[in-house]
Amino acid sequence: MTDENTKLPSPFLPGTNIQFAFDSISLGWLKECARKYQYSMLEGWRSNASSAHLVFGLEYHSALQLYDHLRLGVEYEEALHTTVAATMAHTTNWAPDHPTKTRENLVRSVIWYLENFRDDPAKTIILANGEPAVELSFKMELDWGPTDTQPYLLCGHIDRLVTFAEGTYVMDRKTTNSALGASYFDNFNPDNQMSLYTLAAKIIYQTPVKGVIIDAAQIQVGATKYARGFTHRSEAQLIEWLYGTHYWLAQAVRYAEANY
Repeated sequence: MTDENTKLPSPFLPGTNIQFAFDSISLGWLKECARKYQYSMLEGWRSNASSAHLVFGLEYHSALQLYDHLRLGVEYEEALHTTVAATMAHTTNWAPDHPTKTRENLVRSVIWYLENFRDDPAKTIILANGEPAVELSFKMELDWGPTDTQPYLLCGHIDRLVTFAEGTYVMDRKTTNSALGASYFDNFNPDNQMSLYTLAAKIIYQTPVKGVIIDAAQIQVGATKYARGFTHRSEAQLIEWLYGTHYWLAQAVRYAEANY
């Protein structure tokens, strides 16, 4: 149960089902199916089967983000050892019951990822305030909203901003059970999350982002495989995505007002 003092602010207008703060997930539910959006966002239903994947993914991201911070100040071996020790300590009471999403697989996947990209040419950007561009939460205000006084907000969390091959990219890490072929990376274009992250980085962090680097880890029973893919976004694509978002947010208001 969430304590009242730590509860996140409601993304809805008071006393209504009109949502004004969207992330890529809730926007995706809305685009996919009005009924799915109702069950998932308005009523909060979740599948029990998704919990193991969610916990594994969160712990994997947390470990790699810690490493990203450490690596700016210490050598590889020290950053690796500190990251593994912290991950082991944080997962002592590992709960998920899943054939591949195990604590052993988590630790192994973190170690192998860091070794695989030990000499990674993708370098973390240092922001104007001197901080590394890691774990960047954003809240982007649009110039329209469901009321005259409440603008829409697009929210999210960027893993990392990097320079790579004379370009700037958002970096996103994914864990999956799927094979890491071309068809896997094709799924990210079009994609709400990747378009939103690119747009947010360009506007909020004033960075000329070309798109997103996707570092994917295929989690198997006795092994983890890795692949790096890219999904690019042109200015025209981002404008088109924002135009479509305008339509879908207005549609959500119509659904709420009609109680549909």
